[in-house]
Order: sequence, then structure tokens, then C-alpha cells
Amino acid sequence: MFDTSHPNFLRRVLWADAIASGASGLVMAAGAGVLESFLGLPGDLTRASGLILLPYAAIVAVVAARAPISRAAVWTIIVANAAWAVASIGLLVGGLAPTAFGYAFVIAQALVVAVLAELQYAGVRSFTPARAA
Repeated sequence: MFDTSHPNFLRRVLWADAIASGASGLVMAAGAGVLESFLGLPGDLTRASGLILLPYAAIVAVVAARAPISRAAVWTIIVANAAWAVASIGLLVGGLAPTAFGYAFVIAQALVVAVLAELQYAGVRSFTPARAA
């Protein structure tokens, strides 16, 4: 399915994470008021989540741009992504009452983040600094 041994696999997955996180962060931070009624999630929560994603995206971009890629940094990113996915699902069982679209939004972004974490895990397992240029 994916050639995790390709020299640029891990770098590409990191860039995808940085771009998706940055775009989501901008939309969530800037559009929290509009999203509140649409998602049924508190605007402050949406804005705070977006503001967390912006520096996260910048950090992931720095890791992706560096040669060689830091394995320790990638492991930190994997853990952060896994925590975000679990926390997202926890949000849904924690007493909030989002709209149907809010449920779909939270579940979809949790799945995307979990897939990114899995791809990063696969990439870091087959990663060697000599091939990461």
C-alpha cells in the first residue's frame, strides 16, 4: 500500500501533518464563532484547539524540513498525535452535546490524526538517517 522504505516517505507524512494541522488550526482559531453553532462545540474550545494546532504545525514543519530528521522528534509527534486522537474521542463521551456534524467533524479529524500517527510510526520504524535526505 505505502512504501515506507522510500527515502522521502517519513518526510512527506510529516509535511502532510504540518499542512493539515496548520490549515485546521487557522480555520478553528479564526472561525470558532461561526463553527460553534454549526458543530455544537463551545467556541472557546474550538478556538483553543486551533491555537494549539498552529505552533504544533510549525514544529512539525521544522522537523520535516531538517536533514536528517530527528527520530526523537518524530516519536514525540507520534505520541502527540495519538494523544490528540484519544482526547478527541474522549471529548465526545465526556458530556458535550455536539450536533451531528460536530460528531462527524470530531470523529473524522480523530481518524485522520490517528492515520497520520500510524504512518509516522511505520515511517520511523523503517527510517535510517542516510535515507532521509
